[in-house]
Amino acid sequence: MTAMVAQTLTSRALYEEVAELLRQRIFSRELEPGSWIDELRIAEELGISRTPLREALKVLAAEGLVTMKVRRGAYVTEVSEQDLRDVYHLLSLLESDAAGVVAATASDHDIAELSALHEQLEAAVDTEAFFDVNERFHMRLLALANNRWRDQMVADLRKVLKLNRHNSLLKTGRIAESLAEHRAIMQALQARDAPNTTARMREHFANGLNAAV
Repeated sequence: MTAMVAQTLTSRALYEEVAELLRQRIFSRELEPGSWIDELRIAEELGISRTPLREALKVLAAEGLVTMKVRRGAYVTEVSEQDLRDVYHLLSLLESDAAGVVAATASDHDIAELSALHEQLEAAVDTEAFFDVNERFHMRLLALANNRWRDQMVADLRKVLKLNRHNSLLKTGRIAESLAEHRAIMQALQARDAPNTTARMREHFANGLNAAV
């Protein structure tokens, strides 16, 4: 185990840190959807026993990122078309409701903060930067809506969505379309038009689903 990894693994509960390491490998496609997770190799690489690794895999399984198969071990989850439809449906309901709440209740400072994030989104120079700012915009909007139960549900759903994000936003023209949809959302937010903000967010997720399947 490298010194850097060793130092990282001591910073919090071991299984939580292992879960985060594996989570990032899944999101970066170092561990591809459908691939078998070699527990022995990973445990040896990290210099840990298989107990915290298995606890980490349970965490990832609860998040939907890993699928446990009887007598076969753990696999990175493959997201089916129906999975995507289900996840987008729930995210649309949860995030459109949050957007309407923010339009109706947020302060001028809050709206300005979202506007600044939107400007960063417009200025994103590559796909990874776009992914990063897009997620920060959505999560900040959720935080402003101030419902921790919704926040947790959305965070878990978005982890599953990340398994497919390259397949959706990398489709020709999708980033430009997404930006246009974000502009419409921001205009509705700035106008404090809650019904229109809700509708624009629903439209955003409907178009995202169409690009993903």
